[in-house]
Amino acid sequence: MRLLHTSDWHLGQRFNNHERVEEHALALDWVLQTVADQQVDILVVAGDIFDTFNPSNNAQQLYYNFLVRLSQTNCQHAVIIGGNHDSPSMLEAPKELLKVLKVHVVGAAPENNEEAVLRLKNNHGEPLATVAAIPFLRDRDLVFAKEEESGLERVDKIRQAIKMHFEVMGKACTANQVENIPVIGTGHLFAYGAKTEEKQNNIYIGDEANIRIEDIPEAFHYVALGHIHRPQAIGNKEHVRYCGSIIPLDFSEVADPKEVVIVDFEGNKLINIQRLNIPVFRRLKSIKDNVDNVKERLVEFAQRHENELTPWVEVIIEDDTIPVDVDKEIRSLAAELHLEVLRVKLSKQNFEAKGLDASMVDLSDIDILEVFEKKCERAAIPSDQFKKL
Repeated sequence: MRLLHTSDWHLGQRFNNHERVEEHALALDWVLQTVADQQVDILVVAGDIFDTFNPSNNAQQLYYNFLVRLSQTNCQHAVIIGGNHDSPSMLEAPKELLKVLKVHVVGAAPENNEEAVLRLKNNHGEPLATVAAIPFLRDRDLVFAKEEESGLERVDKIRQAIKMHFEVMGKACTANQVENIPVIGTGHLFAYGAKTEEKQNNIYIGDEANIRIEDIPEAFHYVALGHIHRPQAIGNKEHVRYCGSIIPLDFSEVADPKEVVIVDFEGNKLINIQRLNIPVFRRLKSIKDNVDNVKERLVEFAQRHENELTPWVEVIIEDDTIPVDVDKEIRSLAAELHLEVLRVKLSKQNFEAKGLDASMVDLSDIDILEVFEKKCERAAIPSDQFKKL
């Protein structure tokens, strides 16, 4: 059995008010072609199919068009789970119809856990794999905070509830399990030890660990995770991994490869994990330098990426003397080079060095914890006592 693991499509994302439809369409075309070329039996999409609860018509069209074309390949099943960006009701609305295409959708954890245990068969009616379709677990799926609970108590309850949910799903998968077929786990959360891009935050409250590697049931022969956009295995467990997003969703992600993971089984034995890089269809580039060097680097960058979708650039100026018309000057040069500059800004260090008002800095460029600490500082409240939360 061959499985393809992908996640974090974020269809419908707008980046600095720019649509991503073109590059998403090209990325999905590539995934679809890979499914066909690699003779994939099961496709797993581990959450965040859409970027918002109410995705645009274009985003939905990309999604449903992909599923229709997938049904025309040799892929026997698709398993799609909801992420924290997805609306469970929106994802699950057509689930009965999608079953005709052998697309299995679990947007939220059902009341009956057995409904999220997918016992998949091949085209000959023989057992192929068992999948624990565990989506992003919301509060209503776990525990409810009581008024008398402290923040730390609630954090611990959420963590324990997530651990318990995985345990229950692992036991449900192995009950009446057909021998010699793989058991696949899924999840959309922050696993302990995962490395993230600078702007990704924990989706639950508390520290960064929602689940530890030792809390993932041994019953799972492979665990397809979503939420973290950087591809990686967790701890020393090669079979527990994030595949990452299919396109760079922010300038902070440009250094990371985008990939899907192909997993091969003989019976229930994992025999190979192959990571396939997804082509970058639109380059994102952050250039941080003085004005003269920025211009030189824009020219060099444009020459390397002439035959692609128009690259998007962020320029951060680090200079002792800032020309008044630097924004217009850089944007004009970029237009001549067939680049598009999404923003030109002064580095935060320049603001501090020049004694400029910190309120002039875009809050989206400042770490959340830093904003909190600054607020505590102004209110003369020590922030250390809150950091455990």
